[in-house]
Amino acid sequence: MSTGKARILLVDDHQIVLESLSLLLTSFDQIAVVGKFTDGRAAMEYFKDNGADLIITDMRMPILNGVEVCVEARKIDPAAKILMLTMVEDAKQIREAIKIGVNGYVLKMADADELFLAIRTIMDGRKYFSNEVIIELAVGKDIDPTSKPGTFAKLTLRELEILRLVGQEMSTNEIAEKLFISVPTVETHRRNLMQKIGAKSVVGLVLFAVKHDLLA
Repeated sequence: MSTGKARILLVDDHQIVLESLSLLLTSFDQIAVVGKFTDGRAAMEYFKDNGADLIITDMRMPILNGVEVCVEARKIDPAAKILMLTMVEDAKQIREAIKIGVNGYVLKMADADELFLAIRTIMDGRKYFSNEVIIELAVGKDIDPTSKPGTFAKLTLRELEILRLVGQEMSTNEIAEKLFISVPTVETHRRNLMQKIGAKSVVGLVLFAVKHDLLA
């Protein structure tokens, strides 16, 4: 996170949540709340004219939901950073948010320290997903779902098979047993997958699989 204040734009259709969140964020010296909107469309008009370093948005809203806010923001600025701050912990909707490329997803039950950590992580160019979200997706830690161009062309059929099984929360031993191969062989395939996809952990593998509909 740079030495200057991060300019944050807030979007939530509940006014009391919006005001409380604004009050909390302004207590951090490194953050400046530049706009507060209960209407996603109005927020995007502001963003178009004024910009922001990070947009923090709810998921379920009547006028542009969180996913739509992300899509519209990226039309205005392809590099726009988006953090979902919501009560929605449904795996299907989390996957939808991941597919459209949100930079982070945190549940509203998070404390102030975690929220600031999420903001700082995203402002540093990385992604942040709360533990509850990770558990909902049945994975581990250290998210970095960035993938390299042409990745699919580099993956073998065996690697794709292992990627799907990792996404189904199967352990290394379980995968080895299912595929009738040794544990070291599974570990080798996983290392190769992480290198080819550009993932730093199992979470990166799973988020790649989610984004590309490989878990069906």
